[in-house]
Amino acid sequence: MPAPATRPPAWTIDVATERADLAAYRRLRRDVFVVEQGLFGGTARGGTDHDDADDDERTVVLLARAAGGELLGGVRLHCATGADLGWWRGGRLAVVRPARGGAGHGAGHGAGIGSALVRAACAFAEQAGVLRFEATVQAAGEPAFQRLGWRSVRPCTVAGKPHVLMRWPIDRLARQAAATKAPLGALLGGLRPGGAGFVGDDGAPVPGSDLVAACDAIVPSLVERDPEWAGWCGVLVNANDLAAMGADPVGLLDAVGARDASFAARVLSGLRAAATAYRLPILGGHTQFGVPAALTVTALGRSARPVPAGGGQAGHAVSLTADLGGTWRRGHTGRQWDSTTSRGADELAAMTGFVARTAPAAAKDVSMAGLVGTLGMLAEASGCGAVLDVAAVPRPDSAGVADWLSCFPGFAMLTADAPGRGVADAGCATSKVCGALTTGAGVALRWPDGELTEGVPGTVTGLGPAGEVE
Repeated sequence: MPAPATRPPAWTIDVATERADLAAYRRLRRDVFVVEQGLFGGTARGGTDHDDADDDERTVVLLARAAGGELLGGVRLHCATGADLGWWRGGRLAVVRPARGGAGHGAGHGAGIGSALVRAACAFAEQAGVLRFEATVQAAGEPAFQRLGWRSVRPCTVAGKPHVLMRWPIDRLARQAAATKAPLGALLGGLRPGGAGFVGDDGAPVPGSDLVAACDAIVPSLVERDPEWAGWCGVLVNANDLAAMGADPVGLLDAVGARDASFAARVLSGLRAAATAYRLPILGGHTQFGVPAALTVTALGRSARPVPAGGGQAGHAVSLTADLGGTWRRGHTGRQWDSTTSRGADELAAMTGFVARTAPAAAKDVSMAGLVGTLGMLAEASGCGAVLDVAAVPRPDSAGVADWLSCFPGFAMLTADAPGRGVADAGCATSKVCGALTTGAGVALRWPDGELTEGVPGTVTGLGPAGEVE
């Protein structure tokens, strides 16, 4: 039976790439804003809506075209800052007169062109890693944008006409934190993991001793896909957990599940290489064959005075110490940053020992919740909220802001302490104050213009404050 015939779409939306297409869009813009609406000085005064964003090579234009190729409308997206921090603006939304229909719902083949262009702009922005996306909308268009999910920020004036600054809600960072950590409170609340003062911490002080224990399971899909890297990461994450507690490494225990000995050998090769690099000897463990890929590693360290994640207070400065060397791990671009496999043992020791040398009020290594989610965890354990200055966060040149704030980095440590106290030298890692603990809950992102947007809306784990160290 032949497949049913499909009707070609009445119109499509694509990124403009040709000069002729951009020129046509700019003529349409001028017709709408300068000629019809009399903005930007109007035709009598030779007005133009051309601005610096049109000359920025990063600017993106989305065009709606009918099936026959004729232009129906367009919208512009552009970066709001010199260096791209993930703050973009949308604007210059223009639709040809026959395709208009009030609040973006036109008639005929132009039905919904304006709304579709707005939705396409939002989707493009999020896919491009934008974390703050805004538009100044003429006051009459505010209800239409609200129906599309935009939020009104405040009235403003553009070209002498009333507008409203509106913001598209982007919850990428909040969704990540919720997906990786939100169930923990209900699951573990009664256990009080870590004990008084260390609930939900990177490691757990062993009562009656100076031992600190940490344990991490590697995502099974990673073990299956990249067993050597999974073995390396099994050591890396535990070494970072001990480092965040200010503990000196003692050794490791591992549990490996593999379909056969050959696969287990690949996992163990990565584990051995990292154990040597981090000077964390493998003390023992368990290996199981004929089972799905799995890896869990437990680490032991020593500290007479472990550093808690919950020792911060409102008003404390937040610093990030991160290794900006390396690159994205092959196959994990935007998700896993690999700086550690190229470092020597002395370099790794200098980084993992800096918390012990600093003895800050609070510390936490950046984990699967990403930098913003991890800051939320430190703040939650401290009974605080937090603000992160986006432009002040140290990051590699080749990593976009959104990816860096959400990835698993090779080495990145958050510390909180009294303003001006600083941190000890961390060797090849870079340290910078980039935020503060505040009253309240959650994490706000602070932008170069002083505006605050939501990073994480409330507590991350639900475990609550860690309490006082006994």
